[in-house]
Amino acid sequence: MQISENEVKVTGDKNLSGFDGDRPPDPKLIDTCVHCGFCLATCPSYRVIGKEMDSPRGRIYLMDAINEGEAALGEGTAPHFDSCLGCLACVTTCPSGVQYDKLIAATRPQVERNYPRSLPEKFYRKLIFSLFPYPNRLRVLLAPMLIYQKLGLSKLVRATGLVKKISPQLAAMESILPTIPLDAFYEPLPEVIPAEGKKRYRVGVILGCVQRLFFSKVNNATVRVLTANGCEVVVPKMQGCCAALPEHQGQKAQAQALARQMIDSFEATGVDYVIINAAGCGHTLKEYGHILEDDPDYREKAKAFAAKVKDAQEFLALVGLTAKLSPLSDKPLTMVYQDACHLLHGQKISVQPRQLLRQIPGVTLREPIDAALCCGSAGVYNMLQPEVAEELGQQKVENLLNTGAELIASANPGCTLQITKHLELQGRQVPIMHPMELLDYSMRGIKLQ
Repeated sequence: MQISENEVKVTGDKNLSGFDGDRPPDPKLIDTCVHCGFCLATCPSYRVIGKEMDSPRGRIYLMDAINEGEAALGEGTAPHFDSCLGCLACVTTCPSGVQYDKLIAATRPQVERNYPRSLPEKFYRKLIFSLFPYPNRLRVLLAPMLIYQKLGLSKLVRATGLVKKISPQLAAMESILPTIPLDAFYEPLPEVIPAEGKKRYRVGVILGCVQRLFFSKVNNATVRVLTANGCEVVVPKMQGCCAALPEHQGQKAQAQALARQMIDSFEATGVDYVIINAAGCGHTLKEYGHILEDDPDYREKAKAFAAKVKDAQEFLALVGLTAKLSPLSDKPLTMVYQDACHLLHGQKISVQPRQLLRQIPGVTLREPIDAALCCGSAGVYNMLQPEVAEELGQQKVENLLNTGAELIASANPGCTLQITKHLELQGRQVPIMHPMELLDYSMRGIKLQ
């Protein structure tokens, strides 16, 4: 593999900043990469940008060079780590079993601690991580956002393109703003919801942050499906963010604090499982043992908590449906299931959602080409790296539309926002729903309009 001096600033200067001593990428994990290049075809950032350094193989080379003092953690290297979506497709593809997920997870906090960002970048990142992981803070902004939408200002802002000229990142944030639902202004779910019929399990449900405010109907549907299938549901009121957003962007201390809060909120609930219906959140929740491995007070608690975490679809496929399912339409319904990266690659969940959806009478599932390719959402990636995300979103929607499906099933709020945006940009009105909503409709005998 040939690396040009323009791509990596190689130097013997010992004073240049590199990784610090707080868990840098493990050289043993780096050495498992044989640079075969199998990851290149499945890496979304490489497919869009087309540069070696924006591929998993290239980033691993950079990690090794920084570890060895041959490259600085600076302008020539850090942006290549930022360009990674963290979709983990390379982990699924790699024939050598390279644990790129652990390598990039170790690198991101290093970048955040040791790479001096510009003032605009610092401000924008501070805005994101001070707002999105805290539902109560975000809820304060709901009323202004609702007024903004009702007055038609969003259409005006997008038509003028003024915000995009000032800040592509802020424009990207505005462009995925969903319609504000009225029930986002309050928490409608009680703390304990009894099972229908014989109780089979006692489960906890995590509400999420964006999911809680903008997709509360998905949470409500998830609870109804669980109770209809013999689950007593517990919804701890003190639960906060799962830590996915800060964890995926190297905000280590914030992620650890949020993980501790989540563990504490479920500690006395006595649940058999902890259920999550958002793909990115689920992957992070299952990583709590790793996130808190250095915390002597929470290490074992984190492992025990993570062992109970199940994606809603994973759980229902495991325990089986007991509620009767009815057709969603008076005629056969063709739909396509959108694989969220942190379900498919992170949690290895792909068959279960399809098994559940196929149990609904009259449903036919179609498969898109490049089903494993990221849609470009990737947590907050579409707000931090909008140009790459735009191309990926366009490709994803084209592939989904080419199936001819009448409905898209998506199990992650970020994916849903990204796909909805690009459906609108292409002038297509194809409904997109969470599989839990579809199961809920089917169990209640509600027909799709």
